[in-house]
Amino acid sequence: MTAETADLRSGYAISRVIKGGWQLAGDHGPVDRAEAVHDMEAFLDAGITTFDCADIYVGVEEMIGDFIGDLRRRRGAGVANSVKVHTKLVPDLGLLENIEPDQVEAIIDRSLKRLQVEQLNLVQFYWWDLTMGDPLVGLEVLKRCQEKGKLAHLGVTNWDIAETQPFLDAGFDIVSTQVQYSILDRRPESGLTAWAGAHNIQLLCYGTLAGGFLTERWLGAPDPGFAFENRSLIKYRLIIDEFGPWEVFQQLLAVLKSVGDKHGVSLSTVATRWVLDQPQVAAAIVGARYARHLPQTLEVFGFALDADDQTALDAVLRDAPGPQGPVFGLERDRGGRHGRIMKYNLNTRPDDKVVGSG
Repeated sequence: MTAETADLRSGYAISRVIKGGWQLAGDHGPVDRAEAVHDMEAFLDAGITTFDCADIYVGVEEMIGDFIGDLRRRRGAGVANSVKVHTKLVPDLGLLENIEPDQVEAIIDRSLKRLQVEQLNLVQFYWWDLTMGDPLVGLEVLKRCQEKGKLAHLGVTNWDIAETQPFLDAGFDIVSTQVQYSILDRRPESGLTAWAGAHNIQLLCYGTLAGGFLTERWLGAPDPGFAFENRSLIKYRLIIDEFGPWEVFQQLLAVLKSVGDKHGVSLSTVATRWVLDQPQVAAAIVGARYARHLPQTLEVFGFALDADDQTALDAVLRDAPGPQGPVFGLERDRGGRHGRIMKYNLNTRPDDKVVGSG
């Protein structure tokens, strides 16, 4: 089975399934670090060449860097260079008013060191509040870092059209936008997808499996409420609330399971394929931690959804419009229930607490 690829720009191809890193960071349950690092090689060898991380995913850049460094020592620079790493630059909320260019470049230099590479393949930029400070400072620094050879491509994350357009107007070549997009959360369809197509920007989609809610584990399960220690589960349980009542979510899981049974794949594979089939989507980011998850991850490249499958899924989606408004609009409200679970200062305070806690 051959992993599909997509070109973000001429000469820069990525795997259409990206191995996500958020699940390896703190607040997402226990992680066997040694096993997770060791198993990255199996994903690479299977064609999952692209890895997603961020400066604020505590410890994850270092894990990927350990993998790349070990790979370089054992198998040579050519194999190590085949790993594509997409990281992010997310200056802390508390720094936005007064952040200096050298502080921004220091984050890039730190990512290079952590990842044990000489050039970052893609840096995805985010600024928590565009009314604070001057976000152009951040992107101007990234452009200079690009000219210095420290990074190859620029992207953004968690922005809709209104947030991204000013940076295109300022002359930045934005190759991608990383957004939450799943069969539960279809906010990119409200304008962003078509706009991105017109501006040669491709979507890299996270939340494809809603933190694990779009799996057989939850089919037929009672509503768990919000009593989770894992922030990822709280985040996506809130998305299910926006999608529709738990009963409607169960209807969706049942249809995904029926389609999966028809094709001999899991319901989560169907949910991932649905995202990959949407216009302007280059890749889906899947949080598979270990090599034992690899066979199911690869299933998505071995089948296609047909017209009957689409009709069955559309019948559920018509009655469940999902989250409304712009991409990341709900989450951008720091006082709202989606925004209150975020951590905003992880670069300077890795032990940062959620708003209103502790």
